[in-house]
Amino acid sequence: MDWGLGQYELTAAQLAPAASVVVDHAAVQAGERVVDVGCGTGNAALLAAERGARVIGIDPAARLLEVARAQATARGLEATFALGEAADLPLDDGEARAVLSVFAVIFAPDAVAAAGEMARVTAPDGRIVLSAWIPDGPVRDAVAVMREAVGRLGGAPAGSPPMAWHDPDALRDLLAPHGFGTIDIHEHSLAFTGASAREYVDSESENHPLAIAGRALVQSHGEADTVRERMLAIFEAANEDPDAFRVTSRYIVAVARRDG
Repeated sequence: MDWGLGQYELTAAQLAPAASVVVDHAAVQAGERVVDVGCGTGNAALLAAERGARVIGIDPAARLLEVARAQATARGLEATFALGEAADLPLDDGEARAVLSVFAVIFAPDAVAAAGEMARVTAPDGRIVLSAWIPDGPVRDAVAVMREAVGRLGGAPAGSPPMAWHDPDALRDLLAPHGFGTIDIHEHSLAFTGASAREYVDSESENHPLAIAGRALVQSHGEADTVRERMLAIFEAANEDPDAFRVTSRYIVAVARRDG
């Protein structure tokens, strides 16, 4: 998956409030070494830098790293950004007091490897703080329409269920082998807005990397309009703003610490 496709900057702007929530839960302090895994355009990394932390953002999308660097320069902040995957972080053991990930590591192809790497680079007295979507609501339902179509048309074999990053028990099973026995879960919500449901669907289709990646396949099979109308119907039915468009998604922020 190339997260540099489209204009992820627009999605990053929508997710900025959640990045602030993650940084708050991490209680980032001046002088601390902070790693932002899957930093994208730098939302959480730059907020941590504003607090005086020594920050490095890691992401597999080179274009998004350039956007993050430009934002750091424009805001007069010191932060380093480097190319890398969650399952192979270019960092030393125990280098970070806080390892953050805002709706990023949840997309890692190998959750076990990614968790192991985040644990490896976290200092013994450090913490891992991540956000993950709770799998319900209209955004989840609409995305499921596209995923079902892509899987069916692409002939993808049925795989094992994805890692349930939002589930406290699943997170404990994932992180306990690395000594993280204390995991606090905090639930939050985030609103997605637009001028109308149709405008929102069109913008996501044209700009979101996941939508762009799936669009070519459904178009080639003549199903793009059908998929789009099904997604639009979900959003119109769930619209919370009769004068424009707003839907709300729930998510958790997990704060994991080692025992002792």
